Amino acid sequence: MSLLFAPQTALIQNRRRCVCVLRGNRRTSIFSINAFHAEEVQLPSDVIIPRIRPSFPILVNGCAGKMGKAVAEASISAGLNLIPFSFSAPNEGYQVVQIGTTAVQVCNHSEREDILSSVIKEHPDVVLVDYTAPAAVNENAELYCKLGVPFIMGTTGGDRVRLNQTVKEANVYAVISPQMGKQVVAFLAAMEIMAEQFPGAFQGYSMQVKESHQATKVDTSGTAKAIVTCFQKLGVSFDINQIELVRVPKKQVEDVGVPEDHLSGHAFHMYHLTSPDQTVTFEFQHNVCGRSIYAEGTVDAAIFLSNKAKLKADQKIYNMIDVLREGSMR
Repeated sequence: MSLLFAPQTALIQNRRRCVCVLRGNRRTSIFSINAFHAEEVQLPSDVIIPRIRPSFPILVNGCAGKMGKAVAEASISAGLNLIPFSFSAPNEGYQVVQIGTTAVQVCNHSEREDILSSVIKEHPDVVLVDYTAPAAVNENAELYCKLGVPFIMGTTGGDRVRLNQTVKEANVYAVISPQMGKQVVAFLAAMEIMAEQFPGAFQGYSMQVKESHQATKVDTSGTAKAIVTCFQKLGVSFDINQIELVRVPKKQVEDVGVPEDHLSGHAFHMYHLTSPDQTVTFEFQHNVCGRSIYAEGTVDAAIFLSNKAKLKADQKIYNMIDVLREGSMR
């Protein structure tokens, strides 16, 4: 519940949509909160009631990586209880990663089931976040489903059809999305609405798609794939394999315009469409430097999923558009 105070009158609305009115009493400088069930609570007028911050245990797998570390830092900033254990991506050994004042033990990939079993036993309400490696997506998801733990699959790549089928059969709560950035999610949602409401609007148009990420990203951007799917519904003949991947730093700076300071962490996407007679062009572009937009969105997804699990929601599989539509972005 969030309380927002105005000088004389304010409204409070809880989850059951019960509305209360606060009125200022000038003589005694006391606020009276009169609820519909006739109870009265008195508070000094200078008392500030903070927004209730979510607090639940969260475990971030892949803390040794830049994205995993960014999510862990954002989790602590949001007031979540960061579990000081994690497991690494395949072929990475044991190490300790310092996240604020928390020393996270990143254990070997082979130890992941033992680690998770122990964590779940001690923290049954834990939510897990995966930012490991594309090659481990399906294997990790199968383990999470086996143990029945709610999870956010932030790692791209893997067999996504198999991933969704695994989660569906296990009946486990999960957020699976090719994109965790809040504003990019909104753009993707708008594209999906346009594709649904105006199918064939770009019939006959040709398209070029270019996406640039740090050289360590080996797979094609999941966001680019999703946007291309929308354009296909809009009538554009374009194959996913035609997406141009830019991974060479020199070309990223000179041809794409990536700032040198962000060569190690960026996401630039460009979609260029041309009419059949070459007289009309459309360009869509979204460029991100750094990782904070994804880290914050991932924490939003974790809060969203924790609430769904606690409420025992009927729906189990979600994406970031579901998070956005529910107004769960902080």
